[in-house]
Parts: sequence; structure tokens; C-alpha cells
Amino acid sequence: MTSTLAQAAPERPGEPTRPMTGADYLDRLRDGRRVWIHGERVGDITAHPAFRNTARSVARLYDALHDPAHAGVLTAPADLDGAAVTHPFFRAPRSVADLRAARDAIAVWQRMTYGWMGRSPDNMAAFLGTLGGDTSAYGPYAENARAWYRRGQREAAFLGHALINPPVDRHRPPDEVDDVYVRIEEETDAGVVVSGAKVVATGSALAQHILIGHIGPPLTDPSYATCFLVRLDNPGLRLLCRASYEQTAATAGSPFDYPLSSRLDENDAIVVLDRAVVPWEDVLIHRDVDAANGLLERSGFLPRLMLHSAVRLGVKLDFLCGLLLRATRTTGGDVFRGVQAAVGEALAWRHTVWGLSDAMVERAVPRPDGVFEPCPEYAHAFRVLGPTATTTLRHLIENSVGSGLIYLPSHASDFGDPEIRGYLDTYLRGSHGTTAVERVKLMKLLWDGVGSEFAGRHELYDRLYGGTPELTRVQALQHAEATGLVDRLGELVDTCLGEYDLHGWTTPHLSHTPAPDGTAG
Repeated sequence: MTSTLAQAAPERPGEPTRPMTGADYLDRLRDGRRVWIHGERVGDITAHPAFRNTARSVARLYDALHDPAHAGVLTAPADLDGAAVTHPFFRAPRSVADLRAARDAIAVWQRMTYGWMGRSPDNMAAFLGTLGGDTSAYGPYAENARAWYRRGQREAAFLGHALINPPVDRHRPPDEVDDVYVRIEEETDAGVVVSGAKVVATGSALAQHILIGHIGPPLTDPSYATCFLVRLDNPGLRLLCRASYEQTAATAGSPFDYPLSSRLDENDAIVVLDRAVVPWEDVLIHRDVDAANGLLERSGFLPRLMLHSAVRLGVKLDFLCGLLLRATRTTGGDVFRGVQAAVGEALAWRHTVWGLSDAMVERAVPRPDGVFEPCPEYAHAFRVLGPTATTTLRHLIENSVGSGLIYLPSHASDFGDPEIRGYLDTYLRGSHGTTAVERVKLMKLLWDGVGSEFAGRHELYDRLYGGTPELTRVQALQHAEATGLVDRLGELVDTCLGEYDLHGWTTPHLSHTPAPDGTAG
């Protein structure tokens, strides 16, 4: 069996002509997908305490696409026949204005989750949007790529992605770890048969498809050189999830105690493929080593992904700065100069992240196919500075609010006990007339954002989302070398060096008054 069937009928009968509603989205989650958590296979994602409220938070995003109040900002005309509107980031931008509209739409969705949902459905529009330009890099599967571009717009499709090999035998070339890493086993009329594992499939339990590709040490064996989209209900796919912060929050507390983790936990999972059959129309790269190794750079995926991440983090920093301002006023600490300096630094990091997102948009560059790409230099700058902003803000909050984050009642129900309610009202009240309930509510929200297990995981996500710290810095240098920036910077230095020598100035616009030793000065 050859792979030429990849070009067969990529359009699917009955494809939607509009983005999903929230009800559509929740209904699609009830597809029999094989998801394991806490020692059991999940029956209905939308009803399980590990996923139900996060799923409804995503559904709210889809409903917003159909809300007239958001028309013109959260939606834009689709650039294909038969579809009315789509989320702007799913479109391939043909101008700076298009990219600006996409950025603004990302921000609208992110404000609905306060910046805590890094894998909202528009996250993988960062990839799908690239498929509206030149798809020749996908070779015989180029039409599949174009079909997925159309499908992405029609549905505002929710994709997860898993591109990293599990951290097993990392000292060996990836082609040698044939019992763990994703590999092609055979080709059939129905599709390509694949087995192996990928990580970390953040949010994929709530998606419809997962993009499987490769980022890491270069591949040399064509059996590992693959990129495809796999349905969540594929019989050969299993998701093995980490512990659920949403379920823990519901068990140990209440929404009052864990207002973020109880509804915004994008569960991380291991993707296991056990002789999964992927239809040819969902294959993008097949046994092409060069294409598989170059996916991140050549597709334009990385700068778009960083734009989405910068906007998401910008909203999150808006939220955290707002919490810091409220918390320091509530404790009365806002009068101290050290606290004021900390708040000013937090705001400066907030401004920096938003400034980088603006620069990515306003200095976007057109690719040869006419699609505008977020400015790569500022995308690389964000990859380096964004993680620092997250970590720094957390430390500033902890240092400024201090024990105010800790001395809190164990549960919202403590306020219902008449024997201790008076003590709580007296000793846990805040400053400036803030009641105990108001202060505790604020501090528990802040703790869930900076001190809980959910918060710790989120900081790790922000720090490593764009790559390891060493990788992001090395790739910033490599990009500068590849684009000639290193040479241009060196030329500026050479110009300065050429304006003087051992005998004085060599440029005519400067004074040549003789020095005491007789040389020119």
C-alpha cells in the first residue's frame, strides 16, 4: 500500500459551516474517548468531576462566538466559500490589520478565563492558520493541509498537540528508542498505523483532535518522520492523565476556596498510540525526515504560537497585578515604599509582555506566500522574557503580601459555624473597611493563583511552554545569525572602530587638534 491515498477526498460530508456552539462542543466530548484518571476510565468527560467545569469554561468560549455583543471583535468573515464567520486567529493574515484583529480576539477569549487557559481552542489556530498559505512543504499531503485549514475555520476546531518525546533514554538518538517514541508500523488502505507515546498533551482530553509531530533531536529514520492529526475517539489512542486539580478542589474545598483550579484545570496527559490507524486525509508528513525535522521553523507555527502565548500571559499578568494591588491595599501594606516598588516592578513586567505582543503584530513580516507572520525577533524575545515575568511576579506577590496568603480559614464552611464566626469576623478582617469574608475571598483567589498546586503547575507551564531556558536563548541567537542580524550588529561596531586609529580620528567631521605628543587629537 502506498501513501498516495493521502490526497483522496479531504472534504468530509456534512462538515459544519459555522463554529461550534457550547452545546455542540460538549456533545462532541461524549464520543467514547479513552481517557484514564485516578485509576479509572472516564465515561463522560462532561460529567466527570476532573473535567466537567473546565469543559464548561471552554464551552463558554464557543458560545461567545455566537454572542452579538462580540460580533466584529471575536469573529471575522471566513476566507472560504460556504462559511460565514470564524475566530480571526484561524485565518491566515494578509495584513498587519488582520493580525491585529486576531490578537484582539485572542485577548477577548483570554479575559473570559483570566489568562489561565493556555490551551484555549485558538491556541492551535497558531498552527491551523499557517495552512492557509504555502503548503508545498507538506509535499503530497499539501491538499490535506489545505483541507484542515478550511475545517479549522468552519468549526473553530479544538486541537491539542503533543510534539515532545517522553523523557526516556534521552542519551540515545530518537530513532533507537523504538519501544517508546512514535513510529510508523505499516500502511494500509484505511490509513497509516502508528504506535508510541508523546507528551505533554495539555488540555487534549477536552479537544477533538491531537496534532502529533516532532520537536527534538533530529530524526534520521523515516519510520519516525511523521506528522498527523488523530481523533480523540480513535480506538488506538489512550490519554493517561495527571491528577486533577479540579477534582481535588471539589473534594477538599469549594469554589470559594479554589476559584481558579476548580474550573480552569487544563489537564496534562501522556498520549499513547497502540497501533492506531490514522486516515490518510489526516496525515501531513509521512516518512519525510527533512519535513518532520523542520516543522516548527518552516511552517511559521512558532511565531504565531508565541503571539498567542504573549497575549494570554499579558491577560494573566493584568489579573495578577490587579490582585496584587487589591491585596496590598487590603492588608494596609500599600503605604510602604518597598511594597510600592514591588507593585511598580510587577506593572513593568506586565507592560513588557504587552509591548512584545504589540511589537509582534505591528512589525509583522510578510512571508513569500503573502501571509503575515508575527515579527520573529520579538517572538524570540518573548520566549526568553515571558517565563522571567511569570516567576518574578510570583515572588513579588509572595514578598509583598506575605503571611496574608497563609492565615486563612480551612474552608468556606468555617464562616457558617456560629461558635467561631465572631473570631473570624474580627481577626481576619482587612483594612479600609474590608470584611473578613471579603478579605478571605480575595486571598484565597490570590493563593490559588500563586501558591496552590494548580499555581505551581501553571508557573512551570509558563516557564517551559516555549522550550527549555537554554533552548530559547540559543534559538534566539541562531535566528539572529540566520537573518543576518548578527552581521548587521557587527557592522555597527566596525563603523565605530573605523572612525579612529593610533593617530587619532579618521573621520572628517571630528576635530583633529594636535595632541601634546604631536599626534592628531
